[in-house]
Amino acid sequence: MTSPIFATFAFQSQPGRFRVVAQRAICGEPLRAAEYLEVHERHHLAHSIPPAATTPLYTLRGTTGHVRYVTRAEQEVLAKAPPVLGRPEATRASLIPIRKTDAWWGLAQDQRRQILEERSRHITIGLGYVPAIARRLYHCRELGEAFDFVTWFEYAPADAPQFAALLAALRATEEWQYVEREVQVDLQRV
Repeated sequence: MTSPIFATFAFQSQPGRFRVVAQRAICGEPLRAAEYLEVHERHHLAHSIPPAATTPLYTLRGTTGHVRYVTRAEQEVLAKAPPVLGRPEATRASLIPIRKTDAWWGLAQDQRRQILEERSRHITIGLGYVPAIARRLYHCRELGEAFDFVTWFEYAPADAPQFAALLAALRATEEWQYVEREVQVDLQRV
């Protein structure tokens, strides 16, 4: 495993690296409105807080971790075509925080894997969109955040229909029956 990346997503009214284009609650409560988003990534938790010069309206925090629910074969496929964040042509981004139900967390890990991949095909669906749609998953539950995960996606404007198809495919699965809060924040690099 590479060293974890700690991220703070700072929603703010002053200009940031990304402008909020749209925000919608897929299920549950929406996030508070904000015009811009700044992303701060660090390799140490103590440094994941935005610099004092910025005054965010609110923040979400998460950390990368070891890959969960992925088999060795799936991990090898991912390693062959890793999604690359920060590509110049990928000027669109989406931040999607998700909280799952207590019923989901009450399942054993093998039961969650069975729902996630064997029945819902979450990993397989996602692999079909790599490398055009790059993503990074941040875990939030262990940090005491309001969400369990935050997924960051980047893609070129021409790939927006593919991104919409990816989300539709994932949201139509059995796994999404366990989602109690999901918000989609669509962004444009400034």
